[in-house]
Formats: sequence, C-alpha cells, structure tokens
Amino acid sequence: MNEAMDANLMQNQSQGQGPKAVEELSFKEAQDELETIVRALESGTLELEESLFLYERGVALLRSLKTRLETAEQKIEELMGELGPETE
Repeated sequence: MNEAMDANLMQNQSQGQGPKAVEELSFKEAQDELETIVRALESGTLELEESLFLYERGVALLRSLKTRLETAEQKIEELMGELGPETE
C-alpha cells in the first residue's frame, strides 16, 4: 500500500476524524484500506486501543468487500443465465 494512504488513515485518526463510512468507499478504496490496516496490525507497534479500533474497521471492510463480491457474482450468474445454454 502507498505511504500516502497510511499517512491519511493515521492523520484522520489523530485529528479525531473518523474514516469515511465503509459504504462510501469504492471497492478499491476499501481493499486498499484493509491492506493498510493488516500491515499496521502486523507491525506490532500499535497501542491496544488503536489495534482494537483498526481490527473492528478491518472486519467492517472485509464484510463489505465480501458482500460486494457476492453481489457481483450473483449478477454475473444472472447475466450468464440470460444468455441461455451454450450451443456447439
């Protein structure tokens, strides 16, 4: 992940601003933020409270990403069904 995203996430937290609502993030933004959180948690340098906050945020991001992928998969299956059986 890029350092700008890491800095932005940490800056928002230090200024008392919460991160954007998960629903407001694009798929890519949510994925990038989750990767940043995983990296931060794996670093082992965070305070307990910060770790818990980031873990909760990571779970919310993961749920959102999983739901979005499942929705996309359903849409693809619907579209493929509309095409009908393939003929050779």
